[in-house]
Amino acid sequence: MIRILFLSVALLLSAASMAWAGENVVAAPAASLEAQAGTRMLIDVRHVTEWRQTGIAAGAKEISIHDRDGLAGFVVKVTKAVGGNKKAPISLICARGYRSSKAADVLAAAGFTNISDVREGMLGNQKDGPGWLKRRLPTQPCKNC
Repeated sequence: MIRILFLSVALLLSAASMAWAGENVVAAPAASLEAQAGTRMLIDVRHVTEWRQTGIAAGAKEISIHDRDGLAGFVVKVTKAVGGNKKAPISLICARGYRSSKAADVLAAAGFTNISDVREGMLGNQKDGPGWLKRRLPTQPCKNC
């Protein structure tokens, strides 16, 4: 039974990687404009302690990938945030792009089809850009801290 469960999880992760192979990376300024215009939901997937330290991107929803119910809890909360519409346009942001990419994989495996990754994140990285904070994009205090 455990072996079957392990194989199922492995296949699911493999499918998630394939589903996200055509990933859509968006720069922080574009994500900010879309969030402010209401054309794409921005979700900050970082931990609550990070939200307290830096604030969150203006217009972002606070849905941590570090959910107490694990990744399944994260998916449930995102699904609720979009009213069950897995085609809803979503952008994900974390600190430097690693967790937002992983969150995109998880959501793609759960059937979400319109995901963008703000891969430069809040703090930036050398490959993708300086990040939300260094670009001086608007932030807001954490609402649920």
